[in-house]
Amino acid sequence: MDKKNALRAGAVAAGTTLMMLLMSSPALALTRDDGDDPGAGLSVAETLGLFVVAPIALFVLIAGLVMVLDKSDRPRKKQA
Repeated sequence: MDKKNALRAGAVAAGTTLMMLLMSSPALALTRDDGDDPGAGLSVAETLGLFVVAPIALFVLIAGLVMVLDKSDRPRKKQA
């Protein structure tokens, strides 16, 4: 009976997602609103730098600072 409920939940979720996608109107996104002023587009390099390289660099920087500034002088114990 558990598989039946899981199948039903999956079908409902998939059906709901499909209906939401079909009901939305992406064609309306092409009409400009009053005061809509899009800027210049990003190049591929700028996009990769902004959305891939920058988050990785921030993660490495924060992780490095945490490791360097760790004040615990206690030796680490190995757990068996």
